[in-house]
Amino acid sequence: MQIKEVSEKFNIKEDTLRYYEKVGMIPPVHRTSSGIRDYNETDLGWVELVLCMRKTGLPIQAIVEFVNLSKEGDTTLAKRLDLLQEQREILIQERIQMDQMLGRLDHKIDYYKKKLQKNEH
Repeated sequence: MQIKEVSEKFNIKEDTLRYYEKVGMIPPVHRTSSGIRDYNETDLGWVELVLCMRKTGLPIQAIVEFVNLSKEGDTTLAKRLDLLQEQREILIQERIQMDQMLGRLDHKIDYYKKKLQKNEH
């Protein structure tokens, strides 16, 4: 699959895909004999993983570290697991904070709805 197709599939710019490869967020993409990027299923899997990791807020450096650890093989499984678990814990804490903020907003919304209902009667 060429870069344009991958760009459309994941709804990201071609330049973004090139950047991901350049900085090491994804391993080097397979290329044709003429040097054109030819994304295979493994490459697509990496792109999908990086997009997921970015949505979780994982910093670029951490993603690069994850990719580099992956290249080293199974001897780095524990390190990769730790990296993902740390990010999961960060997300859990963010979710707790978000739930608290939503609760506060819901309380205020209810308050103002009741106030408006009283004023209408």
